[in-house]
Amino acid sequence: MNLWLAIFLGGGAGSVLRFAISRGVLFMQTKAVFPWATLASNLLATALLAWLIMRFQVMHPGREHWQALLAIGFCGGFSTMSTFSFENYALFRDGLVGFAILNILITVTFGILLFHFFARTS
Repeated sequence: MNLWLAIFLGGGAGSVLRFAISRGVLFMQTKAVFPWATLASNLLATALLAWLIMRFQVMHPGREHWQALLAIGFCGGFSTMSTFSFENYALFRDGLVGFAILNILITVTFGILLFHFFARTS
């Protein structure tokens, strides 16, 4: 499979899953102030990316197409820096500074901790 096609297919699948999580979270909440869906998507994508990177380095070296499809494409489409940035901007704009800072701290701190966890267990 072509490397570019693998990334394209993985990115599409990751984006669809992120959209599904967003819709599921919105369905469960009547009024969302905190961006739970983006937080969940970003942390799940980070955990999966960390696991995949460690797994491919140890168990599957030389499988660039699968790594491109899953790590670059799927995790890249599943996570979302642009939405994370917009939602934090909106929280700051709307005077919800505490929520914005909390979201940034949780996302960055737990993202790094997830990578650390998977690096140590692999």
